[in-house]
Amino acid sequence: MANHNIEEQVGIPWGIAFTVSWSGLKRRFMRSLITMAGVILAIAFLAYMLISNKIVVALVAAKNDELNDLLQKSNVDIFASSATDSMMLLLIGLSLLTCLVGIINSMLMAVTERVKEIGTLKCLGALDSFIVKTYFIESSLQGVIGTIIGIILGLSVAVGIALINYGTYTFSYLPLNDIAISMLKALVIGSGISVSAAIGPAYFAARKQPVEAMRVEE
Repeated sequence: MANHNIEEQVGIPWGIAFTVSWSGLKRRFMRSLITMAGVILAIAFLAYMLISNKIVVALVAAKNDELNDLLQKSNVDIFASSATDSMMLLLIGLSLLTCLVGIINSMLMAVTERVKEIGTLKCLGALDSFIVKTYFIESSLQGVIGTIIGIILGLSVAVGIALINYGTYTFSYLPLNDIAISMLKALVIGSGISVSAAIGPAYFAARKQPVEAMRVEE
């Protein structure tokens, strides 16, 4: 009797997994856009709060009498600019919570609707590592792209509102370095939460037995 040796299955390279994930995003463009909407709104709110705070602090530090009048009309306490604004900290904390819940909710919904597809792939011989890789990349791409769009949206709203309230003083005293740091913080937070929220559900979905995953109702 001939002895047939089955070759050991090997993991799929990250490059191939990225190609598969990118193709999946393009096929589900509208659905991916809906998933990213939660990420975009959460990060836009976070970026807006961070950037608005930096702009106001910079304007107060300018110590311009006319500008101070405009700040006071906008209910900014120009005499407590160096103190810690507890309300601002509370709002930033709430924005972080909104960001966390929004992103995790979006990613969990995306994973849940793909469980049956994962079961089909496993029936066709896909390894757990391949499923985790592809979904990790796809979800991370959605999170990072959504984060970048959200940062741009938050920046636009923050600068736009500052222009309405403070006119050209906004550009005269615009704290570019602080704004860049705030944008970087939002990018790190959004990307970090997106990746963290994506890998856990993907891992547990990949560990499901094919028959169990196929039982999931649409």
